Amino acid sequence: MSTLSDHEYLFTSESVTEGHPDKVADQISDGVLDAVLRDDPQGRVACETLVNTGLVVVSGEITTSTWVDISDVARETVRRIGYTDAEFGFDCKTCAVINAIDKQSPDIAQGVDRAWEARMDPADDDELDLAGAGDQGMMFGYAT
Repeated sequence: MSTLSDHEYLFTSESVTEGHPDKVADQISDGVLDAVLRDDPQGRVACETLVNTGLVVVSGEITTSTWVDISDVARETVRRIGYTDAEFGFDCKTCAVINAIDKQSPDIAQGVDRAWEARMDPADDDELDLAGAGDQGMMFGYAT
């Protein structure tokens, strides 16, 4: 491969296919979100999932008035995807599920409940200034 000039750069992206651990993890996180919102439409879910051979780790912060059995959601999602036999390298019945979900931190909650602008200026009635926001975003990068 030739060296790039100062005015050129290489841009790459990864796209994974069905059955990839990233896709399985995303489905589990989506399942947790769906389970919370089914019973608590005001629930807040920041859920990340890691999947490795025989292991599911569900982590993050949730604020909700309902209770969700994280292990059941993870196992049912893995079963629905088709990992139902240890011969496949992953089995919904025998995989370990670690639940590392905690309550949403007060620091995050204050930004979601009410925007910084509204907290700093109680007289501010601008609709966009009143709306809080979480930390959702799409990022990409690379290591140098």
